[in-house]
Amino acid sequence: MDSNVRPESMQRITTEALANAFIDEQVKAIKEQVGDKKVLLALSGGVDSSVVAALLIKAIGKQLVCVHVNHGLLRKGEPEQVIEVFRNQMDANLIYVDAVDRFLDRLAGVAEPEKKRKIIGDEFIRVFEEEARKLEDIHFLAQGTIYPDILESKDGIKAHHNVGGMPEEFDFELVEPVKLLFKDEVRVVGKALGLPDNMVYRQPFPGPGLGVRCLGAITRERLECVRESDAILREEFAKNGLQGKVWQYFTAIPDIKSVGVKDGKRYEGYPVIIRAINTKDAMTATVENVPFELLEHITDRITHEVEGVNRVLFDLTPKPIGTIEWE
Repeated sequence: MDSNVRPESMQRITTEALANAFIDEQVKAIKEQVGDKKVLLALSGGVDSSVVAALLIKAIGKQLVCVHVNHGLLRKGEPEQVIEVFRNQMDANLIYVDAVDRFLDRLAGVAEPEKKRKIIGDEFIRVFEEEARKLEDIHFLAQGTIYPDILESKDGIKAHHNVGGMPEEFDFELVEPVKLLFKDEVRVVGKALGLPDNMVYRQPFPGPGLGVRCLGAITRERLECVRESDAILREEFAKNGLQGKVWQYFTAIPDIKSVGVKDGKRYEGYPVIIRAINTKDAMTATVENVPFELLEHITDRITHEVEGVNRVLFDLTPKPIGTIEWE
């Protein structure tokens, strides 16, 4: 039977008991596949890679080598959370790579969205390859492939492997313990493994990260504006019961300035665009009806707390005609 086909008899994982049964089954399978060899994993901090990391740590402990690459395009607090959860709490064999400068230097002056995506993907492979070359006796590569990735790859929509372009000389065997699960099942498994809610129920986040929310050519100034305004938005949505209710919400900042007034003087600053949408399949999306009073409060916080910003806009566009991300 094709190992990439989910059996019709496979029960949907909806409870902690079913998740624990799956975990026990996978721990046994991982031990049988890996033996006493080492496994390499690119740990982004996203749901899928985090659940795979926790599962492998449970199965083989420090035989797993996690590499977390900080490319400077993550949301506020995310690199620190990866270190806290996996190195400090789970005692993982974690390699942290600060690659912020090399990513942002390569992206300097690049405004075209697809070029930005390619640079980010290419540089990630370069960094990951460099770290892999430093390690000895790695025989396996773990990936957070999930079942929708496989289904979409069959239709030619995308390649389902999360880490592509590794040199052939590495010749790693793949370990993909959640490849037959849907996203909601992965979350149930992550919860059963003890991962924190804000990691398990993390919003969908684009591969290029904040690189496609800092619109146009990325500058460090606007990147920090995106990061800080996004943190305020997430904090206020959590305080006001919208976290978990709204499928995705974030800020984006275009490469334009407008005139404002600050401390009685003319002040030019960037606008922050708030996007808050709901969807079931990401093919269509509706705009969340955020209370006006909350939007006023968020606007007050962003314009007073984020340096370089003087306006806040709310995106009312559904999909279609607008896509979820701006780039």
